[in-house]
Amino acid sequence: MEITSYIILGLLIVISPGADFVLVVKNSLSSGRKAGLLTGLGIGVGVCIHITYSILGISHLLSQNVVLFNMIKYAGSAYLIYLGVTALFCSKFTFNHKTVSRPQEAHNPRKYFTQGFFCNLLNPKTMLFFLSVFSQIVSPDMDNSTPFALIYGLYIAALHILWFCLIAFLITSEKILAVFQRIGHRVNQACGVGLIAFGATLSLSH
Repeated sequence: MEITSYIILGLLIVISPGADFVLVVKNSLSSGRKAGLLTGLGIGVGVCIHITYSILGISHLLSQNVVLFNMIKYAGSAYLIYLGVTALFCSKFTFNHKTVSRPQEAHNPRKYFTQGFFCNLLNPKTMLFFLSVFSQIVSPDMDNSTPFALIYGLYIAALHILWFCLIAFLITSEKILAVFQRIGHRVNQACGVGLIAFGATLSLSH
């Protein structure tokens, strides 16, 4: 696999809608731009954890331990469902262009960072992605495979942070907020349904 192919693969993986994307949108719309940015940062740190254990070869060990992998899978599924349920039953909110689109002090900022971090870290699909990709990059027969894997991993992590921060900025712009002004509560609930669906799908997947 050529370097260009790995670069393109990284882009496709990052921009593909998934649980991380839904969570960033939900937090950005319900709690403001800074909440979305913190969520994106948490996702990026979660990616760094995946990269670290993938390079160290721990991902291969996890894939061989069915019990441990299933524990991680069900924990991730339960967490996504929990986030979805809280979104479904959240209190109705309205958008304020001056407060939502402008950088602000998000209420309990650690909460949004933690949500993004665990949403990504406990996602078994993310784990399997890094397992499949880094098993191709890191090879005992290649002397330079580990440095390349580290550089590629940092590239993937940076892409995640930049992409989700961009989403947080765009989704809280005045033009976008104008569209969501009347349906904001429904959008938040739809995101909740999406998170529950992702969680249920993960728990039922083999």
